[in-house]
Amino acid sequence: QVQLVESGGGLVQAGDALRLSCAASGRTFSIDRMGWVRQSPGKEREFVAGISWGGAREDYADSVEGRFTISRDNAKNTVYVQMNSLEPEDTAVYYCAAAATLSGVYNYWGQGTQVTVSS
Repeated sequence: QVQLVESGGGLVQAGDALRLSCAASGRTFSIDRMGWVRQSPGKEREFVAGISWGGAREDYADSVEGRFTISRDNAKNTVYVQMNSLEPEDTAVYYCAAAATLSGVYNYWGQGTQVTVSS
């Protein structure tokens, strides 16, 4: 099993920046990829960004491309997402997720951290 704990959420104003962190523990050697997914009230869960654990491949949703940057620190088993130029539409609960090798899907999820962007 892999445990994920997010931190860094909060209330900010439009245009501000925020960095979320996700610390992984447990069977971290089984992780192939990690990412961030968000969900706003009344909306479906939305992929935000993903990064391969061993390599440098990054993927972003069109809605955050150019504003968000995902990164990882393998030594700390931690993934980050730097969120710049935040917009009210970015308000959501942000979940960290991890995919086990060869699974093709996110198998593990954190508890989520709230990000609220006021206009």
